[in-house]
Amino acid sequence: MTQAPQKAQERLAQIGNHLGGSPDGSSSKKGRSSLLEKHADDVVVTCALRTPITKGGKGGFKDTQSADLLHGAFKALIERSGIDPALVEDIAVGTVLAPGGGATEFRAAALAAGFPVTAAVKSLNRQCSSGLQACVDIANAIKSGMIEIGIGAGSESMSTQYGPNAVSELSELLESHQEAKNCKVPMGVLSEQMAKDKKITRADQDAFAAKSFQKAAEAQKQGLFDEEIAPLTVKWTDPKTEEEKTITVSKDDGVREGITAESLGKIRAAFAKDGSIHAGNASQISDGAAAVLLMKRSTAERLGQKIIGKFVQASIVGVSPLLMGVGPAAAIPVVLEKTGLNKDEVDIYEINEAFASQCLFCINELGLDQKKINPKGGAIAFGHPLGVTGARQVSTLLTELRRTKQQIGVTSMCIGTGMGMAAVWVAE
Repeated sequence: MTQAPQKAQERLAQIGNHLGGSPDGSSSKKGRSSLLEKHADDVVVTCALRTPITKGGKGGFKDTQSADLLHGAFKALIERSGIDPALVEDIAVGTVLAPGGGATEFRAAALAAGFPVTAAVKSLNRQCSSGLQACVDIANAIKSGMIEIGIGAGSESMSTQYGPNAVSELSELLESHQEAKNCKVPMGVLSEQMAKDKKITRADQDAFAAKSFQKAAEAQKQGLFDEEIAPLTVKWTDPKTEEEKTITVSKDDGVREGITAESLGKIRAAFAKDGSIHAGNASQISDGAAAVLLMKRSTAERLGQKIIGKFVQASIVGVSPLLMGVGPAAAIPVVLEKTGLNKDEVDIYEINEAFASQCLFCINELGLDQKKINPKGGAIAFGHPLGVTGARQVSTLLTELRRTKQQIGVTSMCIGTGMGMAAVWVAE
């Protein structure tokens, strides 16, 4: 396999230093205690929610367009936050599969949801980190003074837009460059190879995946997702009778009870006869939307908006396209260094479970406590609507931090073509 670029190699080599803090102790001076301080110019979150996440091609949203899902998230955000829509200046929406980038229909969704023509809208695509990138773009626009109030969001209908047409063919010019050509290697194939190279066994992957299902099933049973979910009423066609019905979707329908490592062990490998990756230990194809309302602390206090958390900092890094899955292992140390945090000062890590293999590698490489990882399960259990996950993680993280009376969290994910992104958040 092609080696990671030198900068990525250096980042990975320095993980121990980044996680442990600076030798002079500067980490402790600007670390956790500093992050917990409150300042007027903090970029805070006053509402973070998501629709349920449903199974691609089978679930409650299989017949619902991406923009309609986004419309539902927007309507719920306006209602829950009580924000005057006229005060929202910009909306960024992460999406991966939408034709034309989703720009036209997402602007239409915002208008239909009640935002005035003065609220600008953009769509963006940084693959699996698109939802997080949307939140970070809005946070940075607020920090710079470009806007005062904005929304970071994500929306994806993998039921209607996932398939061969979602991937562009490379030109002869790009095909002639080996590292560029590697960008089109299917993620399942390269994750399979990485699992072999990094000696992540199928047994370990199945155990990790089973735990994700078990945590999600228990959280769902206890109602721990209810606060972050905004139910949505949609049209749904019964595949057996072809009758169109109106249904209200209020929970993630990919979560399954009774999943064990043993039951997952019976599933046939998907990418190689002797492989370890299969449908049960990889993220589900899913539909959904999420939205996060951001503004300065001083603005929130002036408007009487309830502050539930704040954005602190983010990182984006590149790694070799063939080592796409190591993205969080490269991105998390960078954002911890930027914020002066030690890995043990983080209370919860929400790391996207694109594949059990890559998630396990990152956890092991960083030496993270598995009890802090995805306490309510992850994408293996309830799905990964590509452009949504980064925004969805914000609501999942802040809700759980506040419920458990903890404070500091990190969200992170690997990114197709070889990147990683991470962000630090504080719950209030």
